[in-house]
Amino acid sequence: MYNKNKGSKPVTGVKRTEISEVGEFGLIDRLTRNIRIKNPGTITGVGDDAAVIDPRENILLLSTDLLIEGVHFDLTYVPLKHLGYKAAVVNFSDIAAMNGVPKQITVSIAVSNRFSLEAIEELYSGILMACEKYNVDLVGGDTSSSVSGLFISVTVTGEAKKEEVVYRNGAKEGDLICVSGDLGGAYIGLLILEREKNVFRVDPNMQPELDGYQYVLSRQLKPEARVDIRALLHGLDIMPTAMIDISDGLASEILHICKRSSTGCRLFEEKIPIDEETRRISMEFKIIPSVSALSGGEDYELLFTIKQGDWEKIKDVPGISVIGHITGVSEGTKLVTGDGKLIPITAQGWDAMKK
Repeated sequence: MYNKNKGSKPVTGVKRTEISEVGEFGLIDRLTRNIRIKNPGTITGVGDDAAVIDPRENILLLSTDLLIEGVHFDLTYVPLKHLGYKAAVVNFSDIAAMNGVPKQITVSIAVSNRFSLEAIEELYSGILMACEKYNVDLVGGDTSSSVSGLFISVTVTGEAKKEEVVYRNGAKEGDLICVSGDLGGAYIGLLILEREKNVFRVDPNMQPELDGYQYVLSRQLKPEARVDIRALLHGLDIMPTAMIDISDGLASEILHICKRSSTGCRLFEEKIPIDEETRRISMEFKIIPSVSALSGGEDYELLFTIKQGDWEKIKDVPGISVIGHITGVSEGTKLVTGDGKLIPITAQGWDAMKK
């Protein structure tokens, strides 16, 4: 797992090809040679000046994300294949949060001479693995050199029927607040990785102790986009009134919905779904488990609101938790603790612009 040169040190017996040996166009050829188009809406992908996409009668959704080494990821403990997979999936999650289906991505990278051709191929193998799993086409991008590490920019397009697009601003007083999956695991996985990294700094001969942490590590290193929720809710005849993906923590995301919808909310601490492994390890770190869920981030579950009349349809659905309700804006945004206290919800999740 550990590498003093953060992904650039050649492994004994493994060929290392400098990117300068093949040049930019040779790099592009190597990275795109195995791409195959899967969506009928993709007319032309890699190989021309621009991709050609036909969204047919649907609305086109578009989102972009920038990942910077040292800010968004640490190659000391993030394998390049996992990084590529995650870089794609977190963008698919943005489309899922609009109640859409991801269709195409473009990927642009800037790399320093620390990285070999084989290393960048490993990164792209993760991207292509995600595209294969989610039936998304890689249709273009750009490559450049960097003087300071690795930069990845991913742009994703998706589709949805006009009447099915879900925004953040549709929540109404009385709506129920729901969340998919469980929360807090990705943050706890990050704490485990950071802990083992610090041990390695002190003694490079130490092997990481990762037994018993598989679930939280997978939540951090290999998240999944909840594109399945759209079909699940459609099958229940439920249309969300507002929706967002949980990238920055539950607290930040419910505040986004409330701000955009001009509402307040009540979240019930005891209703927040937390996996037992996440709960146990949170306590090892002396962190209240609900704090991991509220402020941790990178779970990429979906937080959404539904009409109160849909309660009977959703109350017994596995993997969906009703964790609160929307109130009037004058009632504020509050967390109801296990002993009945009301605590203001504050955004303490990830913010790339804060130290």
